[in-house]
Amino acid sequence: MFLTVADVLSSPALQRGAPEIIVGGAALEAAVRWVHVSDSTGVARLLDGGELLLTTGAAWPDDDRMLREFAVRLHEVGLAGIVLELGDRHPEVPGAVVDVCAREGLALVALTREVKFVAVTEAVHHALIAAQTAALEERRHLHELFTVLSLQGAPADVVVAETARAIGAPVMLENLAGELIAGEYLGRGVAEALRGREEADRVPVQARGTRWGTLLALPGAEPAAGRLTVLEQGATALAFGCLADGGDVEWSLLAQRSVIDDLLGARFADADDIAARLEAGGFELRGRRCHGIVVGGADSITALAYRARQSGLAVVAARAGDHDVALLSAPASLELDDVTLLHIAGPGRPVFVGPMAEDVPGLLSSLRAARDLADSEGAGAGARVRRVGDRPLERLVATLRDDRRLHEHSERMLSPLIRYDEERRGDLLDVLAALLAHPGNRSAAAAASHLSRSVFYQRLTLIGDLLDADLDDGETLAALHLALLARRRTAPRA
Repeated sequence: MFLTVADVLSSPALQRGAPEIIVGGAALEAAVRWVHVSDSTGVARLLDGGELLLTTGAAWPDDDRMLREFAVRLHEVGLAGIVLELGDRHPEVPGAVVDVCAREGLALVALTREVKFVAVTEAVHHALIAAQTAALEERRHLHELFTVLSLQGAPADVVVAETARAIGAPVMLENLAGELIAGEYLGRGVAEALRGREEADRVPVQARGTRWGTLLALPGAEPAAGRLTVLEQGATALAFGCLADGGDVEWSLLAQRSVIDDLLGARFADADDIAARLEAGGFELRGRRCHGIVVGGADSITALAYRARQSGLAVVAARAGDHDVALLSAPASLELDDVTLLHIAGPGRPVFVGPMAEDVPGLLSSLRAARDLADSEGAGAGARVRRVGDRPLERLVATLRDDRRLHEHSERMLSPLIRYDEERRGDLLDVLAALLAHPGNRSAAAAASHLSRSVFYQRLTLIGDLLDADLDDGETLAALHLALLARRRTAPRA
């Protein structure tokens, strides 16, 4: 709603006076609320703060002590700056005034040519009114925007993103425990933004006497509508969302789902950013036993997270495809045994556990490996714990999953079966998977394929012919098993 001293100096009306900045720097960023014209040494008592004083200094005293006292009084009432027109009375700015302005950081400008002060005041006042009108219009627009978001029940991350765009600076939402719920960083690194939280402007998210969290905005330029005004409107929209949803439980789910999505999805690019978000949510990696797990079947994610915390673990959990996935962080002294894992999963649900991780890339690898194991074994066999560490071939494929040579091996071994299944809607890959899942027991493999033994054996003969391979040879079966596991790693996921 205000101009700065620098804005006023750049106006054509003042530029005609060939202004020379005597004291500038940060002082030029002071807000100008109004322009006042006076030569009186008693002008300070007429000011309210934020004025830019235009003067010829005609009535200024010659005594240095009195000039210093005069300049100090102007600073004390909050004057934005002094613009002195040089002339016969003051061919240069008095040194006493320069000294005080330099010490106090008060903008001081000399006009080396004569200007019409009335033209300056008119131009500045018109600009101030235009700025105030623009600010009011921006506030009206933002009020409409956040009202619509509230009425539509927009998720917290959408409200946070709109708030950040309106302010032009990163904005974050924390719950009462200080855990990061959502953030919009406007291209800045997440870790960098989180480190700057101590310098952020903060507004509580609350309604009807209940507080749910805090909305933060990192330092940035002042928007036309005002930083705190925008933050307050964003906080109000978030509070309405909490009232409509009956609490902030959805916030916690949103935060955890966002981390899981970013870790597994294409947006994952910076390990430091993921680590900072995990740490902001109370999930520690250093000196802990950390694993990615997959839980088969369906249950409440909230219940799973509650049981994990009840067991003394930090947890980040979300629904991914047909399973629940979670990151677990246990104290180094706590062993994640089968009893604990089955308790966390809930009644009758299988658990697939990735290798222990020490950093974010390791955590990603652990969670991927657990998902791969769940996909290969299926999740419908009731309560059980399966660990990637107990499956050497699974562990090897998880380690090499991004190596092109592994995928070239898979393509080379399986391409005849892939083409056959695509052209004839066949099931040869499924039959091969059943054979490899039940080595030495083809009756069980046929049953797993839901085929009669005779049809199953016909499929095996066809597979052998297409691959020109002996399906009784152990090395051949191992190579096919490796190829099939690698193919599953690259198959699209829900």
